[in-house]
Amino acid sequence: LLRRPAALGAAAARCAPARDSHGPPRQGHGTSKAASLHWTGERAVSVLLLGLLPAAYLCPGPAVDYSLAAALTLHGHWGLGQVITDYVHGDTPIKVANTGLYVLSALTFAGLCYFNYQDVGICKAVAMLWSL
Repeated sequence: LLRRPAALGAAAARCAPARDSHGPPRQGHGTSKAASLHWTGERAVSVLLLGLLPAAYLCPGPAVDYSLAAALTLHGHWGLGQVITDYVHGDTPIKVANTGLYVLSALTFAGLCYFNYQDVGICKAVAMLWSL
C-alpha cells in the first residue's frame, strides 16, 4: 500500500525540474554558505547589542560608545537592507536604494562618532535623557 504505482512515479519524474548538483550555481542564486554566514553575523551583532546595553549602563566610556556606534549602524544597515530587498523592485530602483542606504549608513556612523568625540557620547546622553 505504501508503494507508489509505476504510472504516478513516471509522471512525477516528468514534472519535477532537472537538478544539476555538479554545475556552478545558477545566475541570481547565492551560495547557502554566504547566506548562512550573513545570518550568523546578524545574530552575532544582535547578541552583541544585548550585551552592550548593560555595559553602557554599568561602565560607560569611549570604548562602549564607539562599539555602540558601530553595532547600531551595522544593525540598522542590515535591517534597512532587508526592507529594500522586500519592497524595492527593478534594477535601477534597487541600485538607487542601495546607494542611498550606504550613504545613510556612512552618515549615521560618522554622526555617532562625531557625537562621541565632540560631545558627551552615547552612554552619557542616554543617562542624561533618563534623568529627566
